[in-house]
Amino acid sequence: MSPFYSCTGDDGKTGLLGKGRVPKYHPRIEALGAFDEASAAFGLSRALCRAEQSKQILIEIQRDLYELMAEIAATPENSERFQTAFQQRVRWLESQTDNLSSMVPLPTEFILPGDSVSGATFALARTIVRRAERRVAELLDSGEIKNLVILQYLNRLSSLCFVLELLENKVAGHETTKAKK
Repeated sequence: MSPFYSCTGDDGKTGLLGKGRVPKYHPRIEALGAFDEASAAFGLSRALCRAEQSKQILIEIQRDLYELMAEIAATPENSERFQTAFQQRVRWLESQTDNLSSMVPLPTEFILPGDSVSGATFALARTIVRRAERRVAELLDSGEIKNLVILQYLNRLSSLCFVLELLENKVAGHETTKAKK
């Protein structure tokens, strides 16, 4: 068998971290998919970003997302094993956002993504993070997961994405376009 595929998902189910399998459309798997997409979007942002300070921040975010994915993928009997004290990571995101926001003018109205390629990748990442946030809220509401800090992390991460978009536009020498004429 190839090391690139296992064939275990051919029945439309996938395994969790622990015993049991769930349908690939299960809300937990939907959340994991959104986290995976967010990490891929951050990888694109990291490959294209111009602001040097953004690259290390993005690596840390991608690593955080993988830790959070493990917690979401864990079955209830294994969840404590995969829980991480993420409250300090929420504070880290806040400090990064505060630091970077001092470098850019904050718009007073909605903006249109696309003023720079690298900025647009952060707008895309932000929307994917928001989807992950909605999926996590659903899991919390249904009792599938218990850690509210995951939701807080995603909320702060979307704010950081917005500031990173503004920073990339500035570094690229572009003004951010307002949505309103």
